[in-house]
Amino acid sequence: MQPVPMQPVPRPYPATLTFDSPERIANWRPLVNWLLAIPQLLIVNALRSVSELLAVISWFIILFTGGLPADVANFQVMYLRYYARTSAFAGFLREEYPPFAFGMTANDPGGDSRVRVDVVPQLENRNRVSVAFRLVLAIPQLIVLALLLIAQLLVLVIALFAVLFTGRWPAGLRDFTIGVLRWWLRLEAYLLLLTDEYPPFALS
Repeated sequence: MQPVPMQPVPRPYPATLTFDSPERIANWRPLVNWLLAIPQLLIVNALRSVSELLAVISWFIILFTGGLPADVANFQVMYLRYYARTSAFAGFLREEYPPFAFGMTANDPGGDSRVRVDVVPQLENRNRVSVAFRLVLAIPQLIVLALLLIAQLLVLVIALFAVLFTGRWPAGLRDFTIGVLRWWLRLEAYLLLLTDEYPPFALS
């Protein structure tokens, strides 16, 4: 009997998001979560500005040294985590208010009961060519993500009425919304130079 060849186990992308979906959402949440999220959104906007500046600095550092400083990488991961937590709340996927937490660690410290973001930054042996042309390489991903975000707007409108009347997110719509957030996370990690691994074209 011929032995069955072992299939390689696919390695997860260096940036992962997991979401613990609640069974029910209070019917009034779609009407107010976006308003309650304003303080968090202001912080996210400030963090994004710093993150973009650090990405430019990182571009030069990697091209000249071939490595990414750990402190810079950890700040970028903190921004990604903060954004994901805030987006899940503003999009009424959850009721719990996201924490005002700024832990700069690659592994999620676990301060949020619903959203977990873990990143494995590539600090050494960077691909300078990939880094140099990062924006060009990301164009196909950016186009697809833009289309997904348009679709997500329609999904959010449908989900708004579903939650208003039933207190539940339709499972397929919720999975799509989380998938788009997961796609954004992987692409953003790639654009912020946290990894040289190209993001998959996948929602899962």
